[in-house]
Amino acid sequence: MHAIIVGGGIGGLTTALAFEKKGWDVTVLEKAPSYDEIGAGIQISPNGLKVLQALDITPASTPLLYTKACYPEFLSMRAGRSGRPIFSVPLARAAQKRWRGDYIHIHRADLVATLGKTLSDRAPKALRFGASVVSYKNAGTRTEGPASVTLDDGTTLEADLVIAADGIHSTLRTQMLGPKAPRFTGNIAWRATVDTKKLGPYAPPPGACIWVGPKRHCVTYQLRGGSVTNFVGIVETDQWGSEAWTQKGSRGDALADFTGWHPSITSLIELADTHYRWALFDRPPLARWHDGRVALTGDACHPSLPFLAQGAVMAMEDAYAIAQFCARQPQNIEGALTTYYKFRIQRTAKAQRAATSNAALFHRRTLLAQIATYGPMWLAGKIFPAAIYARNHHFYNYDITKELF
Repeated sequence: MHAIIVGGGIGGLTTALAFEKKGWDVTVLEKAPSYDEIGAGIQISPNGLKVLQALDITPASTPLLYTKACYPEFLSMRAGRSGRPIFSVPLARAAQKRWRGDYIHIHRADLVATLGKTLSDRAPKALRFGASVVSYKNAGTRTEGPASVTLDDGTTLEADLVIAADGIHSTLRTQMLGPKAPRFTGNIAWRATVDTKKLGPYAPPPGACIWVGPKRHCVTYQLRGGSVTNFVGIVETDQWGSEAWTQKGSRGDALADFTGWHPSITSLIELADTHYRWALFDRPPLARWHDGRVALTGDACHPSLPFLAQGAVMAMEDAYAIAQFCARQPQNIEGALTTYYKFRIQRTAKAQRAATSNAALFHRRTLLAQIATYGPMWLAGKIFPAAIYARNHHFYNYDITKELF
């Protein structure tokens, strides 16, 4: 059996590795000419790390990846302007105890490079760069014939299964379900990385820290063994331009969005060499994720705001699930894809809702609303930290590798 995966990002590469482990031939079509350092940090919670390790992406097999990762000791929240702590609870030890796995911070480029190299080692001809897919086609009665994709140079490739892992602006999703544009959420995001040593006394606290304020928030954490500090800042706005996520903004605009904030935040912005700015979009849950032998995964079918740190992880879970179901029903691919959708839709929709809910939680606009929200969180952090962990327990505690054993 042969699967074509459109998109060579985290979701696409994880999908390819999941099918390769099941004995399938795989071809990953990535439109970029090569991988580079574009991107910044991502957070991989225990439910995602369990997928990687089930695919043999382990400290033993890929030690460099785990050496570059950071294992945050604490999860904390602070007031954006004053820096006053709202809560701080252990994270590294809690992850092992509560969710039976590690929680890591890693540079997106490091993870993609590791996944790509691992795939190339296991299937040397699987990864193709500079391959831009423009359309797909199901043959015959769909369930009895192969599917195919057409590249921008006119080349046609056939396979038993085509999987679109090409993001929120998925070309194949548009063909499958129509050209309806994603919804602008009223938020834009800034991201930057800085050499931690440059920050001196203004380096943010180690671990994952959420800084909250009216109509905006940011997240800081360390990468590459703590040598790099990652910054993601979210700001509400009714104006937006490009939908690209690699668009550069100006230092002045980023500083203006966080005027008066704590020096740990403004220093990060001032010292960053590059400030990427992009608009945040989402889509409501879809009624279906496949057409014949062509299926959607990850952001192509359930994009979510980056306020829950589950976007990449949901794509990893998708990868494991779709490979399991298709391997179990190789003679009934369309039936396997229907099962995959039914199995995943409620969980991914819940992740989308939770991420949207966090935007309101982090952006309380009035002093009264802030006291009403963050006061109980401060108290919980002092006397009942289990309440802090409980917010994400449903996601972190899940182990899809056992669900589909």
